[in-house]
Amino acid sequence: MEAESIESLSPLLHAADQWGEWLLLLPLLVALEAVLSADNAIALAAIARQLRDPAQQGRALNLGLTLALVFRLGLIAAARWVLDFWPLQLLAAGYLLWLCVTSLLPLLRGDSQEESGSQPEADHPHPGLHERGLAGVVTTLALTDLAFSLDSVAAAVAVSNNLALVMAGGVIGVIALRLTSALFIRWLAEYGRLEAAGYLAVGLVGARLVLRVVAPQVVPPEWLLLAVVALLFTWGFSRRTPVPEVVSAPADEAVEVMS
Repeated sequence: MEAESIESLSPLLHAADQWGEWLLLLPLLVALEAVLSADNAIALAAIARQLRDPAQQGRALNLGLTLALVFRLGLIAAARWVLDFWPLQLLAAGYLLWLCVTSLLPLLRGDSQEESGSQPEADHPHPGLHERGLAGVVTTLALTDLAFSLDSVAAAVAVSNNLALVMAGGVIGVIALRLTSALFIRWLAEYGRLEAAGYLAVGLVGARLVLRVVAPQVVPPEWLLLAVVALLFTWGFSRRTPVPEVVSAPADEAVEVMS
């Protein structure tokens, strides 16, 4: 084959390599986003649950994750700078640890009330949690996803340096996060320990970010963090909240009440 023919095929071969990279790495990036975002989904579901109206919860998730997607794409575009900027990582770690502590304390107070026989208020998902407005919930959702994104973006950039590919994985990851967050809202009402398990996982991610800044040589491997999160989720799904049964009164009693 002549050299001119080989040169004419170069763009086609280059395009084939690019498509091969997308077909191979995009599913890997999406799977990575899904695994690393499981604890994020629980946290986002618990935050959205502060709005008692299911329609408002869905709207908050849509708005919050749309804003989070903008933040995440900007984070990916500036990944090389962000991953070396330790103050931002430390700020995100502090936010996640703060979210973990301030969310777990009301849950612990609620457990102590149950053990003592007193009943928590029925108006809120758990005692001590005051309902925020829609704007406050949307802002908290976006900031929480941004803090989590520092860890997932670092993992995605380690897989590929193709900016468009990593961004595509991030977009699909946020869409999957929206779907799983809606699912976790329902599960949080059914499993009493799941919210505490989710916030403990949030604290683990925050602690790992702190270690990455102050002592990178002792940062635990990703697989160990995922194993601990899996154990927390197993514990979180171990106790199902009984659903109260609606007992219908006999017909003659109903007639007496109406009369």
